[in-house]
Amino acid sequence: MTSILAKKPKKMKLKELKTLGQQLLSSRAHINNLPLLLGFISPSSPPPHVLESLLSLQSFFTTVLADLPPSQSSKKRPRIDDSAKQDPEVIYRTWLRSKFDEFVTLLIEVLISPDTEDALREIVLDSFMEFVKLGNGGSFYSSIYHKLLRSIVNSPTPVDFLSELLALKYFKYIDVRYFTFISLEKLSKALDTKDTAGDETAGGDGDSRSQSRESMELSICKIHYIISHIPPLEGNDGKSEYEMWSGSGLPSNEEHDKKKLSKAQKAEDKGWKAEKQTNTVLSPASIAKKMKLKFTKAWISFLRLPIPVNVYKEVLATLHQAVIPHLSNPIILCDFLTKSYDIGGVVSVMALSSLFILMTQHGLEYPNFYEKLYALLSPSIFMAKHRAKFFQLLDSCLKSPLLPAYLAAAFAKKLSRLSICVPPSGELVIIALIHNLLRRHPSINCLVHKEDGDENEEDKNDSGSEKRPGFDHFNSEESNPIKSNAMRSSLWEIDTLRHHYCPPVSRFVLSLENDLTVRSKTTEMDIKDFSSGSYATIFGDEIRRRVKQVPLAFYKATPTSLFPESDFCG
Repeated sequence: MTSILAKKPKKMKLKELKTLGQQLLSSRAHINNLPLLLGFISPSSPPPHVLESLLSLQSFFTTVLADLPPSQSSKKRPRIDDSAKQDPEVIYRTWLRSKFDEFVTLLIEVLISPDTEDALREIVLDSFMEFVKLGNGGSFYSSIYHKLLRSIVNSPTPVDFLSELLALKYFKYIDVRYFTFISLEKLSKALDTKDTAGDETAGGDGDSRSQSRESMELSICKIHYIISHIPPLEGNDGKSEYEMWSGSGLPSNEEHDKKKLSKAQKAEDKGWKAEKQTNTVLSPASIAKKMKLKFTKAWISFLRLPIPVNVYKEVLATLHQAVIPHLSNPIILCDFLTKSYDIGGVVSVMALSSLFILMTQHGLEYPNFYEKLYALLSPSIFMAKHRAKFFQLLDSCLKSPLLPAYLAAAFAKKLSRLSICVPPSGELVIIALIHNLLRRHPSINCLVHKEDGDENEEDKNDSGSEKRPGFDHFNSEESNPIKSNAMRSSLWEIDTLRHHYCPPVSRFVLSLENDLTVRSKTTEMDIKDFSSGSYATIFGDEIRRRVKQVPLAFYKATPTSLFPESDFCG
C-alpha cells in the first residue's frame, strides 16, 4: 500500500489505480486514496486513467453525497456551533464536501479542455449530469449545473462538441431547459454589466480592449447557440412534453403509493396527499406558465447584449418563428425590432418579418413603418439573400384597403422606376406587385395612362412645376413617399418593358393592359411564385416551354463565308 501511494500519479499503472478505487469503496480506512484518485481527473492524464478514476469516484460520492453538508459558498449552509466543529464526523463530512466540490471543478476542466477526446468528454458529461440529477437530495442540483454553463460560456476556446452534446442528450428534459434558461439569464446579465463597465473604463491598451471584445463576442455566440437549441415546450402535435431529468416532481410515485393503501387509509390521508402533491408536482398549466416566463427573461437578457453582426442576422432570421410565439408578452420586443428596422439594409429586411407580426397580431403602433419600408426599396434588395420573404411581406403590407392613395402610388412608382435597373427576375416581381396594387387601389389607376395635359388646377398654378413635355414629376431620390410627387407621374417605365429583351418579361407585362378596376374579372398575383426567381429559373422555364412555331433558315447550298461577294461590289 505504501509503495502505491508513494508513486507519482502519472506513473501509476491502470491496475494499481483500479486497486485504489476498490479500497476506497470497501472501507473508510482507505479515505486517503480519494485525493490520489482526484489527481488523475485532469485533461493531461491518459484517458484510461481518467475513466478509471471517474468510475471509482462516482461510485463513492453517489453513496455519501446525501449526507454531506452544503458547500461553503452555498447560501443554505447552516451555522455550526463551536462544539459541533470539534466533532470528528462533522469535520470528516465537511472535508468530503470540499473534495466533492474539487471533483466537480476537475470534471468541468476536463469537459471544456480542447485536449480531451470526444468519447471521454461524453462519458464525463454523463457522469456530471448524474450528479446534477441526484446530488441535491434527489432534486435538480442547479448550482453545479450553472457552474458548468458558466464555464462553457466563459471558456476562451470554442466548445462546440460539448454544447452539441448537451443540447442533443439533455435538452429534451423540461427541468434541464428550465434551469438552462435561468443560468443563461444570469450569464447574459453578467456580460451586459461587464460590457457597460468596460465602456466606462475605456482608454487602456488597444490590444487588451480588442481581446476583451473578442472574448465577449465568443461568449455571446455560445449563449446564442445554447438558447437557440432549446426546444419549445409544445411539441409538434400541440401537446406538452413533461419528461424530467431529476426524479422530483413526478406524480408517478404518489400514484404508486396510493394503490397500496387501503380504502380507509385513502380516506384518512386524502387531504394530506392532495396537499403534498400540490406542493411537489406542478400542473401542466403551471409548468407551461413558468417555462414561458423563464424563456422570455432569458431571451430578453440575451437581446440586450452587444450581439455580433453574424449572430444578429441569425437571430432576426428565426425570431418570428422560434421566439415570438413562445414569449409571455411579445410586445416587449418592440424596442429591439424597431432599432433593428431603423438600421437599414439587410438588417431591416430581416427584422421586417418579426415587426410585421407585432403590428398585425399584437397591436404594435409604428408611425414611420411605411416610410422605412419605402426606403428599403433599392436595386440591392433584388439580389439579397432574403429577398423572397421580403417581397411577400411587402405585398402583405400593401394589402390594406385603408392605405392612402398617395402611399400606394409612391410604392407603385418607386417599383416602376426600379424595373429599369434590376435583373429580369426582379422585373417579374415588380410587375406582379404593381398588378396587385392597381387592383387593390383603383384610385391610382390614373398612373397607367396620363397625358401631359392631365393635371389638376393646383398643378397648373404651381409656379415651380416644369412645363416642358415629357417631364416626370416623380422624385426618386426623395425618402419620404409623401413628397415624392408620385400622383403627378405615370408608370411609363412599365410600358418600356413591353419591348424587353427577355421574353417572359415582355409577355408578363401584357397582364397590366387589362382593366384591373373590374375585380370580378381579375385575380391577384401570388408573389411567392415570382419572389425566388433568378436567371436560372427563367432559363429553365424557357427551355421547358413548348413552342408552336420555330424560325428556321434553309440554304440551297452550304455557305462558305459569312457575307456573299455580291455584297461588296467592286
